[in-house]
Amino acid sequence: MTSVPLWRRATAELLGTGLLVAVVVGSGIAAQRLSPGDVGLQLLENSIATALGLAVLILIFQPVSGAHFNPVVTLADRTLGASCSVGTIVAYVAAQVIGGIGGAVLANAMFDTPTALSTTERATAGHLLGEVVATAGLILLIFALVRTGRAALAGPAVGAYIGAAYWFTSSTSFANPAVTIGRIFTDTFAGIAPASAWPFLLAQLLGAAVGVGLVLLFFPSSRKARS
Repeated sequence: MTSVPLWRRATAELLGTGLLVAVVVGSGIAAQRLSPGDVGLQLLENSIATALGLAVLILIFQPVSGAHFNPVVTLADRTLGASCSVGTIVAYVAAQVIGGIGGAVLANAMFDTPTALSTTERATAGHLLGEVVATAGLILLIFALVRTGRAALAGPAVGAYIGAAYWFTSSTSFANPAVTIGRIFTDTFAGIAPASAWPFLLAQLLGAAVGVGLVLLFFPSSRKARS
């Protein structure tokens, strides 16, 4: 990744995160309109679109920026030994957050929905625990693949995990601070109220720390990717 100019990597992170949030929010709006009154079906439609869209986006942008699309992945990468500077981390995280907000605005515009702060409250004790579990599992999955030479499988594996975590976590697996911030800006099915977002961000940081600990426990050393 270091052979790719930082501006290009940051742009890939911005566009990738933006498109991810557009997929999450846009499919949520479509599900709400196509299946009114059936929240279970809405969630199924939203989760399938998100899982598939995330897998595709990772496959597109992984060779450019590593396809983090997530500040906790960027921070965990550095914590686990990646040789990236503070400037690179700041550029990645800023791009991810800006992209996340832009993706929500784009999805709103595509569906002729006003961009507004969400009123959906989500921060219960169960939801926050769900975010810790979802984020820890995501970090463990990504860096288990990286440290065992299977990073090429990240697209389908991460997509499958997030699709499953929509259902096995009470929070529907945000597991991403940039996506969480982006989803503040849509008062639709996928939105999250600002008052709920901040506890979610803290839970995600805690989950990332747990995930890093699990990576170090089970995969203490990295192995070069198989040819």
